[in-house]
Amino acid sequence: MPETELFAAALGIQSPWYVSNLDFSLENKRLDIYIDFERGSTFACPCCGKLAKAYDTKSDTWRHMNFFQHEAHLHARVPRVNCSASCGVKQIEVPWARPGSGFTLLFEALILSYCKEMPVNKVGELMGEHDTRLWRVLHHYVETARAQQDYSKVTRV
Repeated sequence: MPETELFAAALGIQSPWYVSNLDFSLENKRLDIYIDFERGSTFACPCCGKLAKAYDTKSDTWRHMNFFQHEAHLHARVPRVNCSASCGVKQIEVPWARPGSGFTLLFEALILSYCKEMPVNKVGELMGEHDTRLWRVLHHYVETARAQQDYSKVTRV
């Protein structure tokens, strides 16, 4: 199995996405994984869900969980679709990350589990990330959880 297919399987990357290239730097203690999509692929419009071909792309990068002791980063050309249902040109959401996060979903899950056990500043030191970036992740999930709660029966605090 070629190493790009091995990493695609390990990351759960599925068609139309594929791992196109790997760049490992022992000196920088870093692994860069490049993800692309198959030419002619269609993607769901983030507004209405209608399938459309890629209109153009924007390159983006996400921090992923470490590969042993080496930082791992995913890089991808993220397509925008021009929806024919009058939604206009919209960037699609990638399956491995939350929009605007800068971290993969698995890295965010690791952040959440570490932050349950130790101070956010220490987690930042351990992961090599600034604690303000980690606080943004925590605030997102706390606000999402609070929005899903039903407080209608609360009469006194």
